[in-house]
Amino acid sequence: MIVAEMYKQGDGKFIGFSINGHANMGGQGFDIYCAGASMMSQSTFLCIRDHLKRDFIWDAAHGRLMMRLKTPPDDLTEVAFQTMLIGMRELEKLSPQAVKVEEKFFLGD
Repeated sequence: MIVAEMYKQGDGKFIGFSINGHANMGGQGFDIYCAGASMMSQSTFLCIRDHLKRDFIWDAAHGRLMMRLKTPPDDLTEVAFQTMLIGMRELEKLSPQAVKVEEKFFLGD
């Protein structure tokens, strides 16, 4: 199962995400849920890095991507994270056995 955790701060603005796991709904390279989740998370990552040029920490490995802003979120980072959340929620609706989305308050390291 893919678990997407969207992290927000006390005021409700998103500051990052962590996505872990595999949907196991198709063979390697043919799993549309893994592909969709990967593209949404990577697009959000690239938007914040290359277009918005915000500072963040990140970590990645096979089946995992995590990023968290180092600076306070703003309206533009919020749009990026909210867009990812909308897409992930749609994947979750299509296949709740393959994708789970959680919104969590970030309590610090």
